[in-house]
Amino acid sequence: MKNHRLLACATAILALGATAAHAKDDAASWPTRPVRLIVPFPAGGSTDVVARLIAERLGQKLGQQFVVDNRPGAAGNIGTDQVAKASPDGYTLTLTTSGPLANNKYLYKSMPYDPAKDLTPIVLVGEIPLVVVSTDKTPAKNLKEFIALAKAAPGKYSIGNPGNGTIGHLAYELLRHNTRTDFLGVPYKGDTPAMTDLLGGSIQAIVAPITAFIPQIQSGKMNGLAVTSKKRFPGTPDVPTAVEQGFDVEASVWFAVAGPAGMPRPIVDKLNREINLVLNSPEGRAKLEQFGAVVGGGSPEQLDSLMKVESAKWKRIIEDANIKLD
Repeated sequence: MKNHRLLACATAILALGATAAHAKDDAASWPTRPVRLIVPFPAGGSTDVVARLIAERLGQKLGQQFVVDNRPGAAGNIGTDQVAKASPDGYTLTLTTSGPLANNKYLYKSMPYDPAKDLTPIVLVGEIPLVVVSTDKTPAKNLKEFIALAKAAPGKYSIGNPGNGTIGHLAYELLRHNTRTDFLGVPYKGDTPAMTDLLGGSIQAIVAPITAFIPQIQSGKMNGLAVTSKKRFPGTPDVPTAVEQGFDVEASVWFAVAGPAGMPRPIVDKLNREINLVLNSPEGRAKLEQFGAVVGGGSPEQLDSLMKVESAKWKRIIEDANIKLD
């Protein structure tokens, strides 16, 4: 009986070793067929354009086609959910944003997946900082002066944002919360109508991703009061950060590549290495800078940490402001 047990134990160990070796071999030869890269937003946007560059370069380097598949809807939740529920074999990935990876789980009552449990972080692609802008109609040259004006006249100064639940809306609430200032928040349906009202004097400022505002700031039509990144944004070097001015306000739209939970680590490492090379190439940097993005990169662990930190930060703000999208 004892010999039978020893034999069974040895057989199990050998089988486990063979399975591990097989998995390692599969990871080493991956990919052996086309890989689907789901973008949970419409074609033509910044996320889609960057995804197509990465897909093209990965296909050239790894010898298999990386097919970009746009699956928009529910602020990115629909496409990201398809990845969360896919097989973790490395053949279904997503290039998605901070919404589906961190914020949306607190904005929506019913989420079809949990990014912390159902996804494998692979690499941060880039970040687009937000900016607080005004015009010469407002007598403030920076955020510190603007907040002083607002504190002196509670409820008088209004700040527009691109819409309920957007990162601009969340950043507005973060600004209001951390500076303890009584602003009037005005949500719009996108940047353009907010810009129109700002230039017309109906509102006094806007907080939104910097991309659409770079030409306006560079031409002098709008005043950059602060950027919400850790460092000054290269495209608007004269605009100070909120942190520089003494305010704990950091917010950005960031986008990253992820896969289903349980992906083999060798595949994750291979993707991470190759995407980092794309991001740090002259073409990769130029493409990201075209959309006002700062190049990301780094390890899967760094992305995992970012997801956790951002999730905790926005949970507090969303619950404090009672923001709901469904």
